[in-house]
Amino acid sequence: MRRRYPPRGRVEEPYKVNDKITARQVRVVGENVEQGVYPLSRALQIATEQSLDLVEISPKAEPPVCKVVDYSKFKYEQKKKQKEIKAKASKTVIKEIRFGPNTDDHDFEFKLKHAINFLKEGAKVKAYVHFKGRTIVYKERGEILLLKFAQALEEYAKVEQLPKLEGKRMFLFLAPKVVGKKS
Repeated sequence: MRRRYPPRGRVEEPYKVNDKITARQVRVVGENVEQGVYPLSRALQIATEQSLDLVEISPKAEPPVCKVVDYSKFKYEQKKKQKEIKAKASKTVIKEIRFGPNTDDHDFEFKLKHAINFLKEGAKVKAYVHFKGRTIVYKERGEILLLKFAQALEEYAKVEQLPKLEGKRMFLFLAPKVVGKKS
């Protein structure tokens, strides 16, 4: 069976423009345009009189809403808005801290300092105890270690998920406390 690939070079337009609009009547909006419901032919005539395009911006409305605008400028504005939305969306960073079931106090303190720095930067922390070979018999030690870790970070973080064993690892998820809010 032959695979079908989309045609190269051509990008599907997200909006219907001018002759591609199929509705009989449309609601026309835009600058220097008397807003109202017009037959499609009249709406296209209004757009061409101003040397602009008729762009269907809300096809699901009854009747569909079309805007009289320069299409290339309209597309540019839409891309710009999408970029702004994407930039404002916060990306959550998850930092991992690994323990063994027999982690010493010094190592514990060292990793605790790292976790505090990660939380201050606004990153989430995924702490886990990795059980190698037969160390799985020390599950209680791992759980105690993670709970001690969570307790030590009490003023910097809130626990998102209590210690949970999955395979050979026991996880604990911590999220930074929001500054200024008491949670």
